[in-house]
Formats: sequence, structure tokens, C-alpha cells
Amino acid sequence: MAQPPAGRKGSPHAAPPPEPRQNHLLAALSPEVQGRLFPHLELAELPLRALMYEAGRPMRHVYFPTDSIISMQYLMENGASTAISVVGNEGLLGITLYMGGEGTPSRSIVQSAGHAYRLPRPRVKDEFNRHGECCC
Repeated sequence: MAQPPAGRKGSPHAAPPPEPRQNHLLAALSPEVQGRLFPHLELAELPLRALMYEAGRPMRHVYFPTDSIISMQYLMENGASTAISVVGNEGLLGITLYMGGEGTPSRSIVQSAGHAYRLPRPRVKDEFNRHGECCC
């Protein structure tokens, strides 16, 4: 599974990149926590239909969408899938990492192209273990 590309390159006339605070969870963090996390955030461009997570595979990042929408889908035994949740700028993708998991039972696919800030798994765990304020 390919990871969505990090960073953003474009013409000098391109729109400015989204800000981390466009995600409501990141915006709600205390200035102290923002100061610890924001330097580690990477902007990821999320193209339409990009596979973010595959069921049963390890997750490498938590994603905080800014202007994209990601669908979490449950895979049935017959190979069909059904949407179980969508995540936009009000939330995050990868909550399983906060609960001690390494993978997810669902697949996640970009439904509306845009951007998200991602945070590497070790940084997420370190911050959560610090005192649990991060994103909860």
C-alpha cells in the first residue's frame, strides 16, 4: 500500500497550504500541546480514492483532515464493503493508535480529495502517554 505523498509543491500562484488549525481537534488543543505536536506534523496531499489504511495492516500515521473527507469501510467475507464512518476536518483517522492498537479492522479511502496533516505513530503514542490530553 502506497502512503499518500507528503508535502506540497506548486506554482507561485497556487493557493496557500491548509493550516493545522483547520482541523477542529488540532485547533482545540492547548497552546502547550500544539507547540509539541505542530513541529512534527507533515502536510499530506490526499488524492481521490487514495487508500489510507488497509484492514489488518499496521498504521504508520494518524491523519487530521483539513479539507478532505475519508471513508472508513468494513470489508465483508464475500469481498463487498460498506461505509461505516466518514472523517473530515472535525476529527482524525487512526484512533486505534490511541487505544493501543497497531492496525485497524477497516479500510480507509479518500472520498473527497484534499489535504490532511499526519503525525507519525511513535509521536502519537509518546504524546498520549505523556498525559492523554492529545486529541481526546
